[in-house]
Amino acid sequence: MAKSHEQKAAEVRVYPMELQRGDRLHDETGEWEVIGQPFATAAGKTAHARVRKVSDPLLTQLRTWGAHERVTIRRSA
Repeated sequence: MAKSHEQKAAEVRVYPMELQRGDRLHDETGEWEVIGQPFATAAGKTAHARVRKVSDPLLTQLRTWGAHERVTIRRSA
């Protein structure tokens, strides 16, 4: 039996600037997919990426992290 797409996804911890389009984040508000290239501000100390909610594709946000923080994501293998 073939594995589904979700079963092939590997959970990894990356720096925010290493995020790629299609990566998925999960938090208390639900599951989010990265839809924009990450960018840095404040002399590279803050990283931002545009994400959209998987259950409601019209809902988008700009997420912000410290550039030194690690983000747990699911990335397709």
